[in-house]
Amino acid sequence: MRYYSYLVLLLSFFLINCKQDSKNIEPEALLTLVKEVQSPAGASSSLPHLTSNANSTLMSWVETKGDSLATLFFSELENGIWLEPQAVVAGSDWFVNWADYPMVAENKGNYWSHILKKSSKGTYSYDVKMNIKKKGSTTWETDMDLHTDGTPTEHGFVTVLPYKDAFFVTWLDGRNTEENKTGERGAMTVRAAEVDSNGEVSHEYELDVSTCDCCQTTAAVTDNGPIVLYRDRSEEEIRDISIVRQVNGTWTAPKTIHADGWKIKGCPVNGPKVAALGNNVAVTWFTAAQDTARVQVVFSQDGGENFQKPIVIAKGTTIGRVDVVWVDEETAVVSWMDTKEKVTSLNVMKISKTGVASEKVTVLEINGSRQSGFPQLEKVDDMLYFAWTQVTSSDTRVQMAKLAISAL
Repeated sequence: MRYYSYLVLLLSFFLINCKQDSKNIEPEALLTLVKEVQSPAGASSSLPHLTSNANSTLMSWVETKGDSLATLFFSELENGIWLEPQAVVAGSDWFVNWADYPMVAENKGNYWSHILKKSSKGTYSYDVKMNIKKKGSTTWETDMDLHTDGTPTEHGFVTVLPYKDAFFVTWLDGRNTEENKTGERGAMTVRAAEVDSNGEVSHEYELDVSTCDCCQTTAAVTDNGPIVLYRDRSEEEIRDISIVRQVNGTWTAPKTIHADGWKIKGCPVNGPKVAALGNNVAVTWFTAAQDTARVQVVFSQDGGENFQKPIVIAKGTTIGRVDVVWVDEETAVVSWMDTKEKVTSLNVMKISKTGVASEKVTVLEINGSRQSGFPQLEKVDDMLYFAWTQVTSSDTRVQMAKLAISAL
């Protein structure tokens, strides 16, 4: 991992601003704001997922042994140190995909995680299986059903959030894509449900009857209720980002957050990310509409009912793989990947609801292949934490770094 370009930016920042305030932070102290974090993941690890709430900061990942055995691990951050990893579940019949990674979440001492388990010999037939560790328990209950349609079709691209005393879960569901007696197939759908600490699934609902097949879902809980965003799919193969909102216990109809007009006859495997703080909502996403790759961010101040005009933060050389977090009620931080002259970088930018943006900061150079997966971004106190898959000629390993928000 190389930080040279990023350190140069930090030093430039200091030199520009030192005349304005001679009492500013010393350059040696400023440079130490970028730090490598000791990752809890072992060899042959990949697919990190970072999550943080008021109670805990967790990371999950998968380690593989040989050609088939996969183990889901997780660790918790305590006083800036990742605790000893804990194995959740292992299996040799999982569907392991670079873009569709397992997740872990915590709510009031209860833990929820999931993996994708093959349901037939078909390449793309697999189910979402839940694992739950109740408060006070030392063991996980594993292999629990999230959906019970029993079709040998695709189910995945899960998002999970702590919600009330339970968990809110949304996922892509392919039950309607099973071929019927006349040889016809339906479309991929997006569904949502609540899951309690016993694994009981309730309030399941089909949110959209036709979506993109293999882009990540994303969700947040606003003051008005949960919202879900995803890459939609029209009959004309327009694949823009849509939102559904739960208001007074009822789900709204799908609504496009911005008409990019990206027409593509295949899945771009590049979903949106959303963050909510009260009813302030920030959404970032990748599009290549009009044959121009770009990453955009858009804000809402009413829980996602209305959105402002999108702000383009990267254009031309971006490959997406985005993430977003709020740092305060006025400002968010967005991360994304760029590839320029065969060098791929992970970048961050701070941007306000009014469109005021910081300079782009290159955090590190990263392998641009699918093996590097989707880098993760989370805010923990006054720091930004990053997790990604480092790729070498002989191995993959989940690596981590952190950056002070004040450095942006």
